[in-house]
Amino acid sequence: MILLNVALLVLALPVVLATGYLAVLTIFARAGRVPAPPPPGIRFGIVVPAHDEEAGIGETVESLLALDYPAGLRRVIVVADNCTDSTAARAAIAGARVIERVDPSRRGKGFALEYAFGLLLEEGSTDAFVVVDADSLATPNLLSAFSARLADGALAMQARYGVRNPEDSWRTRLMTIALALFHDLRSLGRERLSLSSGLRGNGMCFSARLLREIPHSAHSVVEDVEYGIQLGEAGHRIRYVEEASVLGVMASGAEASRPQRRRWEHGRRDLARSRAMPLLARGIRERNRVLVDLALDLLVPPLSRIVTWSSIGTVAALIAWVWTGSAIALVPWVACDLALLGYVTRGLALSGTGLAGVAALAGAPAYLAWRAAIGLRRTPDARGTWVRTPREEKR
Repeated sequence: MILLNVALLVLALPVVLATGYLAVLTIFARAGRVPAPPPPGIRFGIVVPAHDEEAGIGETVESLLALDYPAGLRRVIVVADNCTDSTAARAAIAGARVIERVDPSRRGKGFALEYAFGLLLEEGSTDAFVVVDADSLATPNLLSAFSARLADGALAMQARYGVRNPEDSWRTRLMTIALALFHDLRSLGRERLSLSSGLRGNGMCFSARLLREIPHSAHSVVEDVEYGIQLGEAGHRIRYVEEASVLGVMASGAEASRPQRRRWEHGRRDLARSRAMPLLARGIRERNRVLVDLALDLLVPPLSRIVTWSSIGTVAALIAWVWTGSAIALVPWVACDLALLGYVTRGLALSGTGLAGVAALAGAPAYLAWRAAIGLRRTPDARGTWVRTPREEKR
């Protein structure tokens, strides 16, 4: 009986560490000081990597050209990468400069960004580069918010990344909450703790100086996380720009989103296996909390897995309590449950979904089971390929 409680306590340790990390970020996930934007003067290049995005590229380009920033100081550049449709033509009609890239052996967003950054840096007419996905819209203040951080000394930034179609289905409402947890809450907490908020692939901003110092050479399916680690290792942290947003389209059905989600999950897991422990060791050795946090961020499993482990552990501890008469093993598992409850509650508030979000949480068990099933299936390496969710008709 004693061995049963000891076993449950030992098994609780990794879950306690994961939920403890999330609890710390939850406590610090609050709004901070927003610097006032300086008079316009920074020249922005908004890079839109696109692969077969003819259906929505025009709307995205038009929205970016309408940002509240002087037209002479910003331009939109669409990188039509290995396209087989009319993406390039439609982007040009909408008013973007188009860079067409054809290289079947080096396909993917990472390669497209590397090519575009290299070409545009050689021209020397851009002070900072913003990356926006081809299905996204941005809030009008995007560039002015980035310019404020650049004037404040930032070299790499990440805007808030949200959902453009939260009302399409219960799944998109859950995705809105999930992104609020993973993007808003974690980024707010890390920013308040002066850590690197991380890159999310959409709504990123880099100064030209930074890209010259550390060229973008990340090509995996999680190229944003990969490049964020490279920046951290070079001594740069990513600032979170909470007052400006980019909004992307999320698939409302499971079939459309499954391939991308599976590759992202496995891409992140592979990166964690190869980089997390060396990062952690270096961070501890150098007393560098940014590197330690980057390692912890990689090591923390997906929320679906943590919730599953915590639920099973709590049930097992309850059974042990009834069987042995000792509730000692229940203490850490209940602490994990409470930490997760606080984490999800804060994320729900940040998502802005209100009562509709609360109702959508009723479908969370099915969603978590779907996510867990994705994590169990192996997928081929996605390096050098475009991984995108099939676009659904926008309503």
